[in-house]
Amino acid sequence: MTICYLIGIGMGNPETLTLGAVRRIRESSLLIGAKRMLEAFPDHPGRKQVLIRAEDIAAAVRAYDGTVSVLLSGDPGFYSGAAKLYDLLDGIRVETVPGISSVNYFCAKFHMSWQDVKLISVHGRAANAVGEIQSHQKTFLLTGSNCTARDLCTQLTESGLGHVTVHVGERLSYEDERITSGPAEELAGQTFDDLAVLLAENPRPTHWRQGVPCLWDEQLIRGKTPMTKENIRTLAVARLGITPDSVVWDVGAGTGSVSAACSLAAWKGTVFAVEKEPEALELIANNKEALGLNNLRIVPGEAPAVLQNLPKPDAVFIGGSCGSMDGIFRAALEKNAQVRICLTAVSLESLTDGLNCLQQFRLQNVDATQISAAQSKTLGRYHMMMGQNPVYILSGEGRP
Repeated sequence: MTICYLIGIGMGNPETLTLGAVRRIRESSLLIGAKRMLEAFPDHPGRKQVLIRAEDIAAAVRAYDGTVSVLLSGDPGFYSGAAKLYDLLDGIRVETVPGISSVNYFCAKFHMSWQDVKLISVHGRAANAVGEIQSHQKTFLLTGSNCTARDLCTQLTESGLGHVTVHVGERLSYEDERITSGPAEELAGQTFDDLAVLLAENPRPTHWRQGVPCLWDEQLIRGKTPMTKENIRTLAVARLGITPDSVVWDVGAGTGSVSAACSLAAWKGTVFAVEKEPEALELIANNKEALGLNNLRIVPGEAPAVLQNLPKPDAVFIGGSCGSMDGIFRAALEKNAQVRICLTAVSLESLTDGLNCLQQFRLQNVDATQISAAQSKTLGRYHMMMGQNPVYILSGEGRP
């Protein structure tokens, strides 16, 4: 009968093995794992098989009659290959042996508790790491060749977070272990191993988690491009129902005022600002840099054609359609049948197009609001109320 132990061997140094892991490895007649892991057990009398892919490991375990130990770095419950092996080894007697993870090992180096640390990985996967660091006091990351510690420090610096304290750990638990600490802006110029860990300490994280951020018109760089004013923008963003990890399209983004507000609301997600006018594209880029919006992507081009290459949206704002309202609706709903759509209209023609699309595509929970706002303007020692054009806000959501 085959018995399979999925063993977390810690950082790699045998000193990080638990006694339970040592006993099960001794009981096993076959060891499977990466070459580096197997080299930590030169005196083991059993067979050793160098395998990395989960499918290959599972096949070897199923083909073996005896006790097998699959060696996994760190802890099997922390971004480990064990997650995939559980399904592949269905029907086999499997026992998981926890190990010392890189996060508890590294935090111990700084006498730091880690129950409140935000844990993410950018090793072979996409994640808005800067957004996570911006929003948490302590963030721990596993880095990789696709996003190194140096890359992260550079991104933090470019996003106005160069003051954040960063600790980088390389070759943890080995004799040549190296730990480097300092402000992100100082570490951005250094070189680190691709496989390293990073712990960021942000003394002033953003504290809100969901809803409409406070973004005033005065905070935005403006040109001659039309801009959705703060009174309208606040309600429109609220209608989109954005959550921290939402994917948002802002079609006809103009100055990027709505894109900016959505980026602050979807701080773990991504916002795509779609715009065709060169002057407007420059304004969006300027506002992105000024506000440190790392999760804002600028998409030059004309909708709906350019929308085909964008990922599935959770919410779509239409600030300008140039007569292609139905095509934009269709593109969004083809990507996500339950997408939330909100649009603003100043002209009666745009209002008619919007209402027709809401009906044509059978959106539900439809709402139409007309707002007439007035903003104060200082004239000498007087404050005069200056009326703004009335604006219609239409919204609705697709059906399952």
